[in-house]
Amino acid sequence: MSNASGPGRPAASEGTEASSFDTRKHTPVQRLQHFLHGNPAAVPMIVVVVSVVVFAATIGPKFYSAFTLTLILQQVAITGIVSAGQTLIILTAGIDLSVGSIMVLSSVVMGQFAMHYGVPGFVAVIAGLAAGGLCGLINGLLVSLVKLPPFIVTLGTWSIFGAITFIYSGNETVRSQDIDQTAPILHFFGNSFRIGHAVFTYGVILMVALSALLWFALNKTAWGRHVYAVGDDKNAAMLAGIRTGRVLVSVYVVTGLICGLAGWALIGRIGSVSPQAGQLENINAITAVVIGGTSLFGGRGSILGTLFGALIVGVFSLGLRLLGTDPQWTQLTVGALIIIAVATDQWIRKVSA
Repeated sequence: MSNASGPGRPAASEGTEASSFDTRKHTPVQRLQHFLHGNPAAVPMIVVVVSVVVFAATIGPKFYSAFTLTLILQQVAITGIVSAGQTLIILTAGIDLSVGSIMVLSSVVMGQFAMHYGVPGFVAVIAGLAAGGLCGLINGLLVSLVKLPPFIVTLGTWSIFGAITFIYSGNETVRSQDIDQTAPILHFFGNSFRIGHAVFTYGVILMVALSALLWFALNKTAWGRHVYAVGDDKNAAMLAGIRTGRVLVSVYVVTGLICGLAGWALIGRIGSVSPQAGQLENINAITAVVIGGTSLFGGRGSILGTLFGALIVGVFSLGLRLLGTDPQWTQLTVGALIIIAVATDQWIRKVSA
């Protein structure tokens, strides 16, 4: 005789157990874990607010003036842009050590095309963006098709792209005056405008607009869901019909294009095209992403959290400088924040499903 509950239907006792499991009460700590697991940007947002309040109380009105707060945005704009691309990579459980080199190479290509090849400025910009996308494509193909570890691939291309930058440019810096005369569009993201006492550069606008665009792509499109799925469990994503190879290649290409944009913004920020500038931006980007709550294990994080992570570094850097402390204290503080962020991520990942 068959079970009264019927095949595929739980018995009464099993249903009671499931019901009691679903309605079990969580402790306040468990509820906090669940909240942070679903809102990875919450912790860095709280840290930004608290740090601003603490520095404002310590330093005084000088710190929380509109000019000072927008100065922080200007200082973190390049890191914020590169970090947006790095976030995409880390969400797929990878890492890209070459983002700084791609950014500088893209800026050098723009400078060389405008100054030495005599092409219009907008064509030079397109060439630089194409160079960034090509570098990202190389990384993506090596990771997805050749199946090499992202860390090893991008460690190698970091050196390769950096060497190409110096060889191609002849270690020559293109001066600001030459850019103004030949291709002023390269300085576009360094131009500023005022709203009251606040001073914004177009580089800051680019950082915010790019963050908003990527937030929409990650949260409102199938591509974004696939990025999270690949980072959470690549094998499960493949079984679900997701073409993980294509997703990985697309992520690295998009990151390369973002680094190209960062290279354009870098020219505006420093005023010149220098193969020496921004070579360590890969470390700054990883720092912002990790402090921003994106898990190094992939599948959890947000662009908004990364933006807050970049702001945290900017707030501490400027705040400690205004307090007159040794620059090494900033490095020490950022290092401590990285360890705390990773430890917090490990704790959040223990949350029960």
